[in-house]
Amino acid sequence: MSSTQKTQDTLIECRNLTVSYGSFVACQDLNFSVSKGDYLCIVGSNGSGKSTLVKTILGLQAQSRGTIEKAAQGIGYLGQKSNIQRDFPATIEEVVLSGCHTGFFHTKADKANARAQIERMSLESIAKKSFMELSGGQQQRVLLARSLCAAKELLVLDEPVTGLDPAVTDEMYSLIKKLNKESGLSIIMVSHDVNRAVHSASHILHLDKNQLFFGTSEEYQKTNLYERMSHVEICNSCGSYCSCCQSTPAFLSRRVFSPVNANNQDTTK
Repeated sequence: MSSTQKTQDTLIECRNLTVSYGSFVACQDLNFSVSKGDYLCIVGSNGSGKSTLVKTILGLQAQSRGTIEKAAQGIGYLGQKSNIQRDFPATIEEVVLSGCHTGFFHTKADKANARAQIERMSLESIAKKSFMELSGGQQQRVLLARSLCAAKELLVLDEPVTGLDPAVTDEMYSLIKKLNKESGLSIIMVSHDVNRAVHSASHILHLDKNQLFFGTSEEYQKTNLYERMSHVEICNSCGSYCSCCQSTPAFLSRRVFSPVNANNQDTTK
């Protein structure tokens, strides 16, 4: 691929990116890119900088150093679930339509877009139902439809399966992978589950404030980092690497695993 083609295909590119809250460094020296058709999973423990990075990509948080170049036209975003979202007093149609941001009043095009996303998520038979009456999995599917209203080229998801049971979690991963493979929609998703991530995503970015790894899923599976993380249990309650919201496993250190020497050679930052 020529440099011109690469530039045309690149939707997001971060160079030497560092994000801080005052004196606290949330993530630092990140270098990665997302191209058209990519499915990037950002993995790492609680407090590793994953959600901060997502907010920075979306322009909700300013970077301290480095650059973010964004060429994506139309970015949809599904954030972490909250009790307010679960208790939202509206129908499925109204929730999905709220994802259209073309003006104060919704146009015919907005309503057509919302209907299309409802059908895309197979929700048309319950579209008049109250959002509060739905199961957790159904609610998340509705919120995904809402985010798709704005996602022309890129969909950003921050831990979309947290709190869901294993069967619904598998369904959500399959659904997101289908959006990527069949619709060509580029995906950036924050996840704690490296095993599901490597079987869904085309690329992995592993953070522990520093960048431990960035490359293809195939390359990531050859690293000692993946070998260690693949045996760690995921908590169903918090979705993290712990029994319930504990810290990073002790074996993790700030080491960079590069695709060039992905087996046993690592470089300490």
